[in-house]
Amino acid sequence: MVMELKWVWFHSIAVMSVLLVLEGIPSNACLEHERIALLQLKPFFNHYDELADWDEVKGTDCCQWKGIECNTTNRRLVALTLNSTRYGDQGWYLNASLFLPFVELKRLYLQGNAIAGCIQNQGFEKLSSALGSLEVLELSENQLNDSIILSLSELTSLRYLSLAFNRLEGVSRPNDFQQLSRLVNLETLYLSWNSLTNDILFHISGISSLKNLSLRSNLLEGKLFHAQGLNNLTNLKYLDLNSNKIESISNQDGTQLRLTKLEQLDLSGNLFRDNTCSFFEGLPSLKSLDMSSNDLHGSLDIKKLSNLTSLKKLNLNFNQIESLQSSKDDGTNLQKLTQLEELNLNGNLLNNSVFASLNGFSNLKSLDISHNQLTGSLDMKDLDAFSSLRELYMSNNQLKDFVTHRGGCDLKKLQVWDLSWNAFEGMLPHCLVNLTSLRELDVSNNQFSGNLTPLANLTSLEYLSLSKNHFQIPVSFTPLVDLPNLKFLYGNENKMVMEPSLHTSAPKFQLKVISVSKCIPSQKLSFEHLTFLHYQYDLKFVDLSGNNFSGTVPIWLFENNTNLEHLILRGNAFSGPLSLPSTPNLNVSSMDFSDNKLQGHIPFNICSTFPHLSRLFLSKNAMEGHIPSCLSGLKNLSVLDLSNNQLSGRVPEELIMKNTLMILRLSNNNLSGNVVHAILNANGLKNLYLDGNDFSGEMTTTDVSTFEFLTSLVDIDLSNNKLYGKLPGWIGNLSSLERLALSNNSFEGSIPMEFCNLASLEFLELSQNNLSGSLPSCSVPLNIQHVHLHDNRLSGPLSLGFCNNASLVTLDLRGNNLTGSIPKSISTLSSLSVLLLKANHLQGGIPVQLCKLYSLSIIDLSQNMFSGTIPSCLGNLTLPMQQNKILEQGILSEEDESTIFGLSKLARGTDDNYPSSYMEEWIEFTTKSGSYSYGGNILRNMAGIDLSCNKLSGQIPFQLGSLSEIHSLNLSHNKLIGVIPSSFSKLKQLESLDLSYNNLTGKIPNQLVELNFLEVFSVAHNNLSGSTPEPKAQFQTFDESSYEGNQFLCGPMLHKTCSKTDSSSTVPNTSNDEEEDGLLMLNEYVFRVSFLVSYAVMLLATLFVLYINPYWRRVWFSFIEKCITTFRYSTVGNVLVYYIFRICD
Repeated sequence: MVMELKWVWFHSIAVMSVLLVLEGIPSNACLEHERIALLQLKPFFNHYDELADWDEVKGTDCCQWKGIECNTTNRRLVALTLNSTRYGDQGWYLNASLFLPFVELKRLYLQGNAIAGCIQNQGFEKLSSALGSLEVLELSENQLNDSIILSLSELTSLRYLSLAFNRLEGVSRPNDFQQLSRLVNLETLYLSWNSLTNDILFHISGISSLKNLSLRSNLLEGKLFHAQGLNNLTNLKYLDLNSNKIESISNQDGTQLRLTKLEQLDLSGNLFRDNTCSFFEGLPSLKSLDMSSNDLHGSLDIKKLSNLTSLKKLNLNFNQIESLQSSKDDGTNLQKLTQLEELNLNGNLLNNSVFASLNGFSNLKSLDISHNQLTGSLDMKDLDAFSSLRELYMSNNQLKDFVTHRGGCDLKKLQVWDLSWNAFEGMLPHCLVNLTSLRELDVSNNQFSGNLTPLANLTSLEYLSLSKNHFQIPVSFTPLVDLPNLKFLYGNENKMVMEPSLHTSAPKFQLKVISVSKCIPSQKLSFEHLTFLHYQYDLKFVDLSGNNFSGTVPIWLFENNTNLEHLILRGNAFSGPLSLPSTPNLNVSSMDFSDNKLQGHIPFNICSTFPHLSRLFLSKNAMEGHIPSCLSGLKNLSVLDLSNNQLSGRVPEELIMKNTLMILRLSNNNLSGNVVHAILNANGLKNLYLDGNDFSGEMTTTDVSTFEFLTSLVDIDLSNNKLYGKLPGWIGNLSSLERLALSNNSFEGSIPMEFCNLASLEFLELSQNNLSGSLPSCSVPLNIQHVHLHDNRLSGPLSLGFCNNASLVTLDLRGNNLTGSIPKSISTLSSLSVLLLKANHLQGGIPVQLCKLYSLSIIDLSQNMFSGTIPSCLGNLTLPMQQNKILEQGILSEEDESTIFGLSKLARGTDDNYPSSYMEEWIEFTTKSGSYSYGGNILRNMAGIDLSCNKLSGQIPFQLGSLSEIHSLNLSHNKLIGVIPSSFSKLKQLESLDLSYNNLTGKIPNQLVELNFLEVFSVAHNNLSGSTPEPKAQFQTFDESSYEGNQFLCGPMLHKTCSKTDSSSTVPNTSNDEEEDGLLMLNEYVFRVSFLVSYAVMLLATLFVLYINPYWRRVWFSFIEKCITTFRYSTVGNVLVYYIFRICD
């Protein structure tokens, strides 16, 4: 029995020991009740892509889930990150009690979830007792209002609280904000981007523990009389009041700020002036002061900064400071700022004298004077005082050259020098060799020329930008081969030259980035001439586009550089097949071989060779065959451009369905198949370009009821195919569609009313089809900017659907069967810039309401039946240059190169941006005796008016001479009379003037010879007289056809000698008004004389007939007698007789 008891006792001790040992061993899984609590949270944070790994399987370790951090010892949850995990932006109310199970929670992040508040009695106050360790609460980017503040004041353990980007006002519950003083441990409070007013400084003044406070982008304004409230925050080290409308900070009793521990103060983006900046005296510990983007102007008195003896960083950029001065001339004030290391004066109005003003800042390490008014010569002696300078930024000024005879580039410590975007000419100064510490040098966007010899000894150089100059860069890059630290090299848009190289060994540098594009060589070069590239093994970014290099695709570039990520070789002359390296390259994400002469098939092993390919550009080659189906397996593929080749077959459906693919451009190939499936299967695709192929069939025959209409498609271009039948109404279900092009097909029928549902539509191109019926009567989408419906069979009046659309920029309805007149409501199209109504059946007058469209710059009303006079108010149009005439293409966002290279230099050094949309705005306009297409910058600058081939009458308004920006004016084939206004001589930009086939009279104003840009001129087939203009300048280029059909014209161009009375040279020039008024008086005189003569002739003829014929004479007298009798007994006659007899009496 005793033995049994001993055995039981021993067994118990053993079990207890094992349990104690096991308790000391960390568990591999989270606590089950916390896992269940997390799953109860999941439905409220319903963006399941973000929480996809929150598995409901029992026993799953929730510590491994996304957004979860656990204590490594007891596996309790200590941090929960649920930022942006709620789908949609509809406000909702949170049950904070759901977080009660996480008793050791220290950090809770709920940013960006549209939380509007908490359920009643289930707010954050519930957590105050259970979550005593909670230190960090992130609630920014929600929809919280003032009602949340009181519940937050219960969380006394908080050290960090962010309520930025919410809807706080501080007005409805001011006492609640004062309760925040209970947060005795709070050190950081972010209230940025709300609607808080000045009183907030008083309400939070009790939070004495605060060290960091941000009130950026609120409604603080004017004179901030709450300095005492801030002064109570005695531990404050960081204060951000950026982007308000503050003019000054003080108390009503005049006392200033007294924040003795404050180290960083951001007052940028306010309304401070020089005379309101006297409050710095009470900030003795201040190390960083940002006063950028204020209203500092004129001369800035540095004395006001003299008490900031600890100041290291001062930002004054984007003000209107013209000079810096101290109240004392002895420089005493500057000597107090001995700690200042960084000074930013970017974006002011400073001139070259600024260097003398800064002499006292002897410890300055960084100086930015970019975007100022530095001009002329840069005297290097002016920089000698800054012996400690490490960084010097001088871009975007108007400096032209260096003066080095008095100084010799003595900035021995200078590491960064930015001279870009100036007007420097000539060679680089030779004294650059003294800058032995220089790591970054940017001289791009200047007019430098010559060689690169002065750079040969800058052995510390890491970053060099020479782009957009006139340097002669040797293809061997010999001057740079001895720079062992060079990593980033940019030489775009210079001149590449072939010269003998004595340097045959490998260069000392190993580049990470080389971008030398658009440097057309002096002679045709093979890619193999770039011998230094054979010795590069660490390249990550290569751009050698636009250089016309010949040869085959350099496979060795991939093989030598296994870290290569971006290769851009577009715009060269590479030929042959697209060869690939034999081994996979796992790092390549972007390749561009477009605009070369590559032939053959796209290699089917391209996917296995570059499995992480994100962007592939092969457009404008001669590739043939099918699109490799393996492309659909590239999990990172986002952009695929195979346009302008000879590809055939079908588009792989799997490729369309890829959820990573954003842009698919297959334009101008020989592809075919079912285009409807290509659209409806798009899964994440934004831009689909299938124009210029062989797609055929009807788009309405496919049963679309089984498809789920995705909202991702933004661009669809199916133009220039062989599609027919009716336009598919289901396109109206593509709610995100912004640009739709279906032109040059064979669509027929009317425009579906479903298109009215495309609320985001900006660009509609349905031209060159067989569409009929009237224009849609619905109100067109409010965002629509460009409408192209030309060359169809549309009929009826101009639709009122286009009225009241303030966004419409282009309306192109040429070549239809529209009737009626231009409605007066057209004046509501306030943004209309291009109006093209050519070749319709419109009639009536040209409405004066067009004159109210101040954005109009191109008007084509030709080949209609407009009648009446030309409104003189058209001369009031300014025909402005309009950026919005161009369809905004945007820029395709690049990957963050700063994470690739460790330096954010790539975006600054290369111009190789790709458009986010390939849709372009083009219009057709007749000028210079031909029809031309205009797009891009040419369209933006184009201005013209074409009223030809109508029935317009009356005189040409001389006010049209005020259209100073017009390039083309065509009034031909009308019924215009009168003279050619001499005011046309003021149309200095005019390139084409056609007044032919009218009834114009008088002389051709000789002042027209002042039109120096005139290329086409015609006054043929009128009734003009006198001499043709003097054959000089542009008028010496016009031949007989410009004047033919005018019987009374003479001159050398017509091979007809003028008499003295005809010669325009013998007639003195008169002013525009005098000449035109005189001719008007002449015409009135001729009319009166003609009328009197005609009247006399008719009267004499009547008397003569009555004299020779007695019968007609008796009939005439009988008729006269009857008329008198009738008149006598009429009402009017009785009245007249009464008055006649009354007068006689």
